[in-house]
Amino acid sequence: MLHYLDPAFLIQTLGLLGVFTIVFAESGLFFGFFLPGDSLLFTAGLLASQGHFNVFILWVGCMVAAIVGDSVGYAFGKRLGLRLLTKEDSFFFRKEHIHKTEAFYAKYGKKTIVLARFVPIVRTFAPILAGVGRMEYRTFLSYNVFGGVLWSTLLIFLGFGLGSIIPTIDRYLLPIVLLIIVVSFIPLLLEWIKQKRTPPSNV
Repeated sequence: MLHYLDPAFLIQTLGLLGVFTIVFAESGLFFGFFLPGDSLLFTAGLLASQGHFNVFILWVGCMVAAIVGDSVGYAFGKRLGLRLLTKEDSFFFRKEHIHKTEAFYAKYGKKTIVLARFVPIVRTFAPILAGVGRMEYRTFLSYNVFGGVLWSTLLIFLGFGLGSIIPTIDRYLLPIVLLIIVVSFIPLLLEWIKQKRTPPSNV
């Protein structure tokens, strides 16, 4: 199973259209939370530096997929509303994911739409909860576009830049990808530790 979620395997097997589809699904479809995001973009940028495909097409396609994905997630949340919050747990849905995203909204407000781009799981559910909460779409879209452009640009060109400077960096791809995954989960870990240390309310 893990082999099929390996970013390099997915990119080389599915190509650019596959990358765009994964970015779209992870950005706004609630069952896409388990797909690789940060590591996928970094690896795609690195492979682009090795001549596997055009980095400009990769960059523009990922930005569009991320922005459209979030907009679909927003529409999904707005349409389902509170029914989503009362949905029973399943393989593709966990209420804890909603609660983690709610904690981010409580802390960062509307900026969550941008910051969530860099946090797994929260990245998927942030636009959905924005729709549930009926955030004004024009406001949502401005944060969505900024976040989608920032996320795609930073990660793709980080991979592309390192690949251009260090031609043999693909030898170290696995540890780099693992590092990206670990770093991206740090905010969730800190939030979990904070919740564990917070005494339960007596109310």
